[in-house]
Amino acid sequence: MTSSPTGLRPRQRPSTPARRPFDLPPRLQSYLEQARAALREEFRGITTDGTVVPGLFPLQRTGISTQPIKEAAEAFLASLAPEQRASVLFDVESEAWRAWSNIHPYILRHGLCLESLSPPQRELALALLRTSLSLSGFELARNVMKLNEHIGEITNRWDEYGEWLYWLSLMGTPSLEEPWGWQIDGHHLIINCFILKDQLVLTPNFMGSEPVVAETGKYAGTRVFQAEEAKGLALMRALTPAQREKATIGMETPFDVFATAFRDNLVLRYEGIRYDALTTEQRALLLDLIATYVGRLRPGHAEVRLEEVKRHLAETHFAWIGGYDDVSPFYYRVHSPVILIEFDHQPGIALDNDQPSRNHIHTLVRTPNGNDYGKDLLRQHYEQFHRPPPAPAGQPPSRGGG
Repeated sequence: MTSSPTGLRPRQRPSTPARRPFDLPPRLQSYLEQARAALREEFRGITTDGTVVPGLFPLQRTGISTQPIKEAAEAFLASLAPEQRASVLFDVESEAWRAWSNIHPYILRHGLCLESLSPPQRELALALLRTSLSLSGFELARNVMKLNEHIGEITNRWDEYGEWLYWLSLMGTPSLEEPWGWQIDGHHLIINCFILKDQLVLTPNFMGSEPVVAETGKYAGTRVFQAEEAKGLALMRALTPAQREKATIGMETPFDVFATAFRDNLVLRYEGIRYDALTTEQRALLLDLIATYVGRLRPGHAEVRLEEVKRHLAETHFAWIGGYDDVSPFYYRVHSPVILIEFDHQPGIALDNDQPSRNHIHTLVRTPNGNDYGKDLLRQHYEQFHRPPPAPAGQPPSRGGG
C-alpha cells in the first residue's frame, strides 16, 4: 500500500478549482451516461419489491425548531456576491438533489465549491453544516474533508483531492413554513438536508474515507468510522453460530454500497436476520448501532428520527458479508421500511491495494419508500397546501405553484 511521504510537497492548486474540463476516460464516460439515464427516471425511492409502502412519513410537528438552520443559511447567502448566489440557489424540486456522486472527478457537480469561497464565507458555509448536524456528525464530516486533504498529500493530485473540494447548494428559500434544504456534494461526503417547517430529513447521507486514518501530514491523527466499524463487528460476534449463518448473505464484499449514487429507485429485498430473532442483549446492540448513524443529526431531530426507526424494529433486518475476525474486510446492512444503513470495506482507489481493506470505508444512510430528499413530505405538503384552485367553467385547470 502507498504510504504517506515523509516530506510533503507544497500545494499546487488547480487554476480553476470549481471545475476542470477534461476528456473523460471510457469508464467515466460510461458512468456519466448511466447517471444521466438514472436521473431521467421518475423518482420512486428504494423499495423491497418495486412498490412504495404508503403512509410511513406523515406531515407532523416535531416541536424542534429549525430556525437556527434557517438563520445560518440566510447568513451564508448574505455573504455572497450576486454571481455566487446565482450558482448556489436551486428550486426545491430541482433534480440537482439527485445528481450527487461520491467519486472524486468533477462529474455533475453543481453549486458553489467551498475552495472558491473566501475564508469568512467558508466559515459561514460550515456553520450551516454545524447547525444541521450533531457535534459528532459535524466532527465526522469535517474529518472526512481533512482526510480528503491527506489523500492529496499522499498522491499530490490536487486537481482531484483537497479539504475544500466540496460543492454546496441551497434548494428553495430558507423558511420556517415552506420547504427548502441544502446539499453538500464531493468525494466521500454527501449530505442532503431537507427541511419542512420543523421536520428534517438528512438522507441520502454518504460518508467515507481512504485512508481512514492520517498517520502523517497536516491532520496527522485524524481517524474516522471507528464506532461504525466496531459496533457492527460487536453485533455480528454477539450472534450464535446459527444466527450468524442466518445473518450472513455472502463472503465477498461488494465493490460499493448497494444504494450508492444514481440508485434512488433501487429494489433491495430484505436479507439477513430479523430483529425479532435476536435476544434482548443483541437487540440492544443493534439499536446502539442504528443510533450511531442516526446520531449524525442535530439534537432533537435525532431523537425524532430514532423513534421513527423504533416503530419498525420488528421489521428490521441485519445482514452481513465477509469475515468477522480482527482483520477481514466486511460489509453490513441494517434495513427496515424507514431506514437503510450500509457499511462497506473497499479496495484501494487512490492507494494501490487491489483487495478490500479496512483502510477504505464507505457508509450510507437512506430513507426507503420515497422519503429520500424529503420527497414524500414535499409531495404531501403540495397536495395539502398548494392544490390549484378550481378552474372557471370552460377553462382548463391551472398548474399548481410551489
